[in-house]
Amino acid sequence: MPSPDTPHAADFRPSPNHGERLRPISSLILHYTGMPTAAAALALLTSAESQVSSHYFVDEDGTILQLVPEARRAWHAGRSFWADEEDMNSASIGIEIVHPGHDDPRPFPDRQIEAVAALGRDICARCAIVPQRVLAHSDIAIGRKVDPGEFFPWKTLAELGVGHYVAPAPIAGSAALEPGASGEPVRELQRALADYGYRSDVSGAYDAASAGAVAAFQRHFRPGLIDGRADSSTIATLRALAAGIGA
Repeated sequence: MPSPDTPHAADFRPSPNHGERLRPISSLILHYTGMPTAAAALALLTSAESQVSSHYFVDEDGTILQLVPEARRAWHAGRSFWADEEDMNSASIGIEIVHPGHDDPRPFPDRQIEAVAALGRDICARCAIVPQRVLAHSDIAIGRKVDPGEFFPWKTLAELGVGHYVAPAPIAGSAALEPGASGEPVRELQRALADYGYRSDVSGAYDAASAGAVAAFQRHFRPGLIDGRADSSTIATLRALAAGIGA
């Protein structure tokens, strides 16, 4: 039985679902379990038939279990992309946070978020993960995943020392770039999203992929309105985040 990689883990509950890590660790990916109970989620993540796993599992009471050694490639991200990396399973540590998901978007308990923050601080320090590489599953699997959700408390997590955050610019009902738009303003938006890390082709055409990237950005960083339209609030928030990198 392996020993936990972190002192924050109460126990090691091994999952058989892992493989060789092919990239250096550069990112921390947060998920919600999206299942009615913690027991059901843990059973899924440790079942060979499921073909899914994560490195860590954080229960609602703050208990942390390790399922896969950090040196191994857990199967939590699936088809995913960030900043030209297409094997995010190899390049990341995955944390599954017990929560029923969008079917019941209730608040995450404080003690659970405090546990996620303590674990995240430890992982980021040991693996040299920069704040802007603490990501949602929805950031790296645009159009396919929406977890841990727009109701996840990113602000609180950042205040506890994990992740990149700026206060979202106010939503003012302004004109927006949206599907069908084209030209240099669209290219600038696409370039800014790509520079931050999102999959965003700089084509100058605001297509469905652009709307998906904007919606993913909004779900993490401007959760007050997720509509895939790049209004002034979305653009200002993206600029503020870019300006804060390395500050």
